[in-house]
Amino acid sequence: MASPRRTHPVTGETFSSVIKPVGNAYTNKTMNFHSGEVSTVTIEPATDDEVRQTIAVMGGEDWGMWIDQLQAAGALAEGATTVAYSYIGPEVTHPIYKDGTIGQAKNDLEKTAIALNEKLSATNGRAFVSVNKALVTQSSSAIPVVPLYISALYRVMKDKELHENCIQQMYRLFAEHLYNSDAGNSHLIRIDDWEMREDVQAEVMKRWSEIETANVPDLADLPGYQDDFFNLFGFRTEGVDYEADTDPAVDIPNLV
Repeated sequence: MASPRRTHPVTGETFSSVIKPVGNAYTNKTMNFHSGEVSTVTIEPATDDEVRQTIAVMGGEDWGMWIDQLQAAGALAEGATTVAYSYIGPEVTHPIYKDGTIGQAKNDLEKTAIALNEKLSATNGRAFVSVNKALVTQSSSAIPVVPLYISALYRVMKDKELHENCIQQMYRLFAEHLYNSDAGNSHLIRIDDWEMREDVQAEVMKRWSEIETANVPDLADLPGYQDDFFNLFGFRTEGVDYEADTDPAVDIPNLV
């Protein structure tokens, strides 16, 4: 899970995850998505223990434990399907994502999917990792480099009429992949296919080489990124009068 901490349910050890490259420091462009300011950031590499702890937090161990518990309790229906979400992304983000501490955890997640698929096969169950498109989430907004990349990507995908928000992405996962007859051929389901299209990536990388603070409005979709981020917390939502008085004390009816 995308989480900063996890306490192991058996050993009681508390782990903390980090967002860092592995092996070498990484320097690239990043953006303050509140102001649109583009700058350069350098992230120092993770220690071996930081890698270990990040895998413990965001890898597949908890997922495996959940399914084992459900299976042992007889709580899984015939054909039960379980899905974990992941991301791979383009080369420009690989040092901080795919090849970084998060990527190490995602590799562990994929190994867990393969093991779970084997366990669940006895009851015609399945386990998948869905490799999703870059989306604006509370987690992705905290990763250096990624907000700038997503802003440029969204501008390109919207221009090409390929953009999907979170709900649209999940609809395509279920409608076209998860319950499609071809979905069982791999433990990975790639719904990042539109993002990773050659023409999309070529245009994004062209803009990446040119982008700076002054031309962010021309080359990236900063307003779209900001709207998606603030929508996560209930702000910038169309039709809401944020100036209206609101009573914070709301009674919840007893439905029992």
